[in-house]
Amino acid sequence: MAEKVKLIDVAKCTGCRSCQLACKQWNQLPARQTSAAGTYQNPPDLQPNTWTLIRFQEVVEKEGVKWLFRKDGCMHCTNAACVKVCPSGALYHSDLGTVGIIKERCIGCKECVAACPFEIPRYDSVTDKVYKCDLCLSRIRADLPPACVKACPTGALTFGDKGDMLKLAYRRAGELGGDASVYGDKFVDGTHVLYILQEKPGVYDVLPVKPHVLLSVMAWKDLLKPLSLVAAGGVLAASFLHYIIHGPKTPDEDDNHKTEGGA
Repeated sequence: MAEKVKLIDVAKCTGCRSCQLACKQWNQLPARQTSAAGTYQNPPDLQPNTWTLIRFQEVVEKEGVKWLFRKDGCMHCTNAACVKVCPSGALYHSDLGTVGIIKERCIGCKECVAACPFEIPRYDSVTDKVYKCDLCLSRIRADLPPACVKACPTGALTFGDKGDMLKLAYRRAGELGGDASVYGDKFVDGTHVLYILQEKPGVYDVLPVKPHVLLSVMAWKDLLKPLSLVAAGGVLAASFLHYIIHGPKTPDEDDNHKTEGGA
């Protein structure tokens, strides 16, 4: 099958959270009690049980305040830092260009959490595993769109072959004019989730302007990772390396986003 891309047109997003809910339902992700103090964004960030999040952002202008809505989640990079550093093979590239995850193989080392330039994977201290969107790989293989795309009522989300989505993205950005641009195809060898942004990338919260894979990640891929996997005990070696670098895990160790997730 051809490489697939999900296209997000932020100009058409109304912040309804239909995609966020559909992701939870399809992936059977548990809901938890949460709060959204001072913002409509709920939960406050991506969580192990929230792989898709609508970000709400208020921007002050001369005329007043305007809302920016952005669907956040895994970008499915071609040059994926998470895949490069994963010592157990839990994270991998599918033939469709997506970054899949095999939860049973995850050893909870959190190297992917530290390496991702978009700060996407989330670690769960309860299960000692990392979680993220897999672009509904099982649905794609069944010739169905991702659940979030299916649920979007405004057409903000589109899914299709990479070439078609790139053409659509640039045509739409041209129609919007101003500071509108296509985000995602010019770094990390291209992402399989693209944005059509109305504003400059730097305006949007937690969206890196120039994401890139760190040299330390490349060193891990080219030198340390192969050495750790030479023997049958490669996973144990990787765990030992994590222990040496980061120290032992504590019972309450979690990611940097300790707040419990919600719907």
